[in-house]
Amino acid sequence: MKRSEINRHIEETMDFCRRMKFLLPPFAHWSPDDWARKGPECREIVQCQLGWDITDFGRGDFPNIGLILFTIRNGTFAELEKENGKIYAEKLLISAAGQVTLTHFHYQKMEDIINRGGGDLVIQLWNSTSDEQLDSSDVTVSVDGTRVTVKAGDTITLTPGESVCLPSRLYHKFWGRQGQGTVLIGEVSRVNDDYVDNRFYEKAGRFPTIEEDEKPLYLLYDDYKRYYKHA
Repeated sequence: MKRSEINRHIEETMDFCRRMKFLLPPFAHWSPDDWARKGPECREIVQCQLGWDITDFGRGDFPNIGLILFTIRNGTFAELEKENGKIYAEKLLISAAGQVTLTHFHYQKMEDIINRGGGDLVIQLWNSTSDEQLDSSDVTVSVDGTRVTVKAGDTITLTPGESVCLPSRLYHKFWGRQGQGTVLIGEVSRVNDDYVDNRFYEKAGRFPTIEEDEKPLYLLYDDYKRYYKHA
């Protein structure tokens, strides 16, 4: 992806969030120069992978295969071992109509996916086999506390306000419904680590290769190591 595209997508997402009345934390707006001035008091943001994340899954076709994410709060895997560790995470995801997030599961993360507004969100589901293939068995999930069962590869649709709980190792693929608006998606989950906890069924790259055609206006969390001296 080009840095100019990433800059534009972040600014458009900020505007979308304002229109949806979803307020982002202050560090969402920090520039690279802001980051260069920050001290060790901000290390948790870096260690917990908070902030912007944009991916085209290595396909080079972001309008059709891609996702914009912002991690609001998170712990680390080390926190899972503590008696009073921070074992939860919260994300914001932005999916345009027809824009697909590829089939994947998480090895340890259980997550609630919430349609917070905009268009409908369509989610395709499969159980996984012991060798990480797609299983042919029926899938049962909890949609706002109600058990729902679908055939393998079938979809559920979340309208604004609805949510589904996805356990770990459950394959899922999702997109905003065609012909409707962009979807503002919430995610509440166990600790999240996108460097190690994703299993994609199709070939995919989780983080984009960036062509630096202009300077970044804001940093992705994968950029922190280049701009923040206390990382």
